[in-house]
Amino acid sequence: MGRKRTPGRSRAERLLELVQAFRRRRRPVSAAVLAAELGVSARSLYRDVAVLRAQGAAIEGEAGIGYVMKPGFLLPPLMFAAEEIEALALGAAWVAERADPGLAASAREALARISGVLPAGLRETLEATALLVGPGEKPAPDTVDLAVVRQAIRAERRLSIVYRTGGGAPERRTIWPFGMGFFERARVVMAWCETRRDFRHFRTDRISECAGLPGRYPRRRGALMKEWRGRQGIGEV
Repeated sequence: MGRKRTPGRSRAERLLELVQAFRRRRRPVSAAVLAAELGVSARSLYRDVAVLRAQGAAIEGEAGIGYVMKPGFLLPPLMFAAEEIEALALGAAWVAERADPGLAASAREALARISGVLPAGLRETLEATALLVGPGEKPAPDTVDLAVVRQAIRAERRLSIVYRTGGGAPERRTIWPFGMGFFERARVVMAWCETRRDFRHFRTDRISECAGLPGRYPRRRGALMKEWRGRQGIGEV
């Protein structure tokens, strides 16, 4: 089904939607399909493709055959639809309220940076958002810097941690961290544990020591995440 035509939708919004439509596809797509998806005429679609090409987008193909856009193109101005702005503001507010201090500060900084480059109308939408994060129980405080954990995840580095299980004595573990989960009452590191030789979940408030180890772990983070998702019965994002 095609996209319902939105009254007053600007060309900037259409261009952003067209870029997103290209990014969702790896194979050529016809102008008719794109026009129906975006709720515009074929003539408008051809004009928008021409505008994107003029701005540097590597769009190959032609009318009647199909188009494909090579990766790497970013629209020069930062543009979002009003609901996307509200989603960003709500997500950043949740992170600022519920994440660890380092990530919370980064969320506020990112939102301020986005606000600084938005057109005036969208900036007003961002600053006057009516979507709020409700009160909730905050997770127990952490005793280690979770920035170390996040850096290890990004770099695919092993970590040495001291971990206290639910009623047991602290144990030293060597883990391969590949993800973090943020829940209402806890933050959890998903990792492969060398001691248990299996996937394990570690609450961050029970990690008393954390240090990076040299060298990457032997499997790629994406492969670990995929296998973990399969074990947990969680579909791909």
